[in-house]
Formats: sequence, C-alpha cells, structure tokens
Amino acid sequence: MTSVHTRPRIISISNQKGGVGKTTTAVNLATALAAVNKKVLILDLDPQGNATTSVGIDRRKAPKNMYQVLMGEEKLSSSIIWTKIPNLSVVSSSKDLVGVDFELSGRENPQFFLKNALEAEMPAYDYILIDCPPAVGMLTVNALVAADSVMVPIQCEYLALEGVADLMKTVERVKKNFNPRLDIQGIVLTMFDGRNRLSDLVAQDVRSFFGQKVYNTVIPRNVRVSEAPSHGKPILLYDFKSSGAQAYISLAGEILKREREYAK
Repeated sequence: MTSVHTRPRIISISNQKGGVGKTTTAVNLATALAAVNKKVLILDLDPQGNATTSVGIDRRKAPKNMYQVLMGEEKLSSSIIWTKIPNLSVVSSSKDLVGVDFELSGRENPQFFLKNALEAEMPAYDYILIDCPPAVGMLTVNALVAADSVMVPIQCEYLALEGVADLMKTVERVKKNFNPRLDIQGIVLTMFDGRNRLSDLVAQDVRSFFGQKVYNTVIPRNVRVSEAPSHGKPILLYDFKSSGAQAYISLAGEILKREREYAK
C-alpha cells in the first residue's frame, strides 16, 4: 500500500549543461522510488520531451501537457497521465514550451506560474520530480521557485563543473528573492567509468567542492541505460540486473535514508 504525504516533496532536477544524465536521472529515480511504493509524478518541463517518451508515453498523443498547465489553460489534475509503471505518473512535455521565455516576459510575476498551478490543487503524491531543460531560463526558474530542493546531476567527464556555478548562482537568487525554502537536495555523479582515471579525478573534484551534498551512489556509464529510452522504458524495466538499474535503486535508497535522518 502506498503512503502519501499530505504534501509531496518537490525536487527540481537541473543542470544547464546538456548530456549530463538529467532526464535519465529523473526517469530512473522516479521509477526506483515508485518501486518502493512511493507515489511519484514527473513534470516534464524540457521541450525535448525525453522524460515523457522514456516512460512509454507518446507526447504527440497526450491530450494535455505542461505548456497548457504552466500557462493556466489546463488544470494539473486533468493533465496527469498514468504510465504502465505502478505508482508513476507524468505530465507530458510539449514543443510549445520552447516559447515560454518570450510568452512570460510581459506577464506579472512570471517566476510563479508553475508554483501557482501546483498550489491551486496540490496532487496527492509522495514525490514530484521536475525534469528541467538544459538551460537557466524561465522554465528552470519556475521549477526552482516551485520546488523544495534541486538535484544536480554532474557527469564524470572533462569540464564537468562547467555551468554548475551559474546554476548555483541562480539557485541562490531564487532562494533570496522568491523561494527561501529552496535547498540543494544533492549532487549525483553520473556516467562514471571506473576504467578511466579522469572519472576518479572529476569525482574527487566534485566531492571536494560540494562535500556531503554529493551522494555516495555513483551512476556508472552503462550501455543498457543508454538503450532503455529508445524502448520507452526506464532502465529498471529494461534491464533490472544491469549496473545502471542497480545504481538508481541504490540512489533512491540513499535519498530516502537521508530524508528520514533529516526528519529526526
């Protein structure tokens, strides 16, 4: 039986650099949490829509989407799509999200559109994971204003920290001006290759920079993780025994353990 909080924990998954495993982390972490009976909703704010397709939903056929929710054209509750994965739902992306920066530029309090949509009818979930676009624009700012915390995937490759400083500045600005409760949920090291000394060096750099905010769990570079989205499945369904699937199960466990400790 699922246990549903009175208010879900809202986590924005963000990095302005593309190709770091942001959507992969959003989808597979959501699936791993759902697998331990947490009720999870993914909000796909990335116009590319990869989170939507990765859970087996064709966004072209989605009757309602995040663009309509954000712009106040549709209610959040009527835009939720149940996936075939127990406990996991999604609100689909839309290519119309590309124009949101322009469309919101003349509106009053444009940073609060997503927060307002959520607070108008907060859905009954344990977790809401927001998959942000790889840019610090109005979509990401809306996600940060609406969120309790931000999770940052960082790939264990050259120039890993490039762009992260800018994201951290944005997080601080949002915290100061719009959302004082916003915190760094954690840093996830992705695409780790144990055969490559560079991966070890990058991991050391990130841990020395962020300290305890970096999760112990490291997501390995894994071919099966890369293949899974093309089959419309999270890695836990595509190849449960793969190192990538086991890593996301471990990450979910670590997140839940940390939150229990914080709650004490």
